[in-house]
Amino acid sequence: MKIKLAITLFFTSFLYGCMNSVIDTRANTQREIDPGNIPINYYSDKTVKSLVVPPDLTKPDAQNSFRISEFVNGINENVIDFTSTEEVKDKNIKILTNISEIQVKRSGQRRWLVIKKDSDTIWEIAKDFLKEQGFTIKKSNKNIGIIETDFLENYPDIPEKSLGFIRSMISKALTARYTLPIIDKYRVRVEPIDNNNTELHLSLFSMQEKLAQSGNIETTIWEAYEKDIALETEMLYRLMLYIGGNKVDVKEKILKAQEEKTIKTNVVENFNGYAKLVFKANVIDSWDNLNWAFDQLNIEIEDKDLKEKSFYIKAVRTADLGIMSSLLGTDSLVKTFQIILKDNGKDETEIFFNDISGENEQETKDYSFEFFQKIQKLF
Repeated sequence: MKIKLAITLFFTSFLYGCMNSVIDTRANTQREIDPGNIPINYYSDKTVKSLVVPPDLTKPDAQNSFRISEFVNGINENVIDFTSTEEVKDKNIKILTNISEIQVKRSGQRRWLVIKKDSDTIWEIAKDFLKEQGFTIKKSNKNIGIIETDFLENYPDIPEKSLGFIRSMISKALTARYTLPIIDKYRVRVEPIDNNNTELHLSLFSMQEKLAQSGNIETTIWEAYEKDIALETEMLYRLMLYIGGNKVDVKEKILKAQEEKTIKTNVVENFNGYAKLVFKANVIDSWDNLNWAFDQLNIEIEDKDLKEKSFYIKAVRTADLGIMSSLLGTDSLVKTFQIILKDNGKDETEIFFNDISGENEQETKDYSFEFFQKIQKLF
């Protein structure tokens, strides 16, 4: 009996050690950016459904937004097809033969691409790339240039030298994979710019499963997880390889990306009691950076108007959250707000929060401060 107990404890301790090896690789979200050496192995046979969404987030909406086709020519409704991986590879391999056609720009840890190709081509390539990585496209709205995937678990392959001889043998014997309860999804934003060039922004959003106690009942909920910049950059690196280029040149471009000027921001009170966000930049740069901020915060964009310089977003006010929302969900609490950018003529851009319902409740004014302060923290 004692021998059996000792064997059980032995295997348990080593299995626990194996799991800790994985935890260490993902828990440090500030790890060094090293394109081509970050393990990714998304488990495409399993998707995560019916997440309990944190109070400050809204569930993704798959509906199409209002059209702004007057600003993007030749728009056709996007139809999601599940083309086989081999067909995707044959169709899209190396659409660029010269790596100089891809430029990598950087602002802090943020990186994005400027590609010498039309936005329609890049749009299709980005979708096919995400499918090849094992993701299903959950939202695809060409009018606003946004593609969003479902959530998937990442099962990184752990080098045997990291496990050690005995734990490596146990792992092989059990044919098991060890993973954290962390899931990832990606948002790709495709923006047509001048001279038939295209900007491509890729953003990672992760959630972590945690235990929650309600009286004597123990359950699990999903909470937003700190962004893993190295993993996000790795996916951008792989996307660049998919578009065209060799590993050495692509890695060098990412590591030596051109640094853009950092924008200073400030949140002040407007005359009507709402918050006002001020960007120390012209309206075009402010528009680009606000788009990026919405990507990072997983803000649901219903529509955007480039000519008017405004966004329509979906959100749930903090004041509307409570016991009933946690039980019944927040779908019925979602409201649409307008975010408007105005150039004040001083190389500054003022960003206003507008309640399109016209109710202008104090709860909405309070939420406008919370909303803009979250954006401010990104800069």
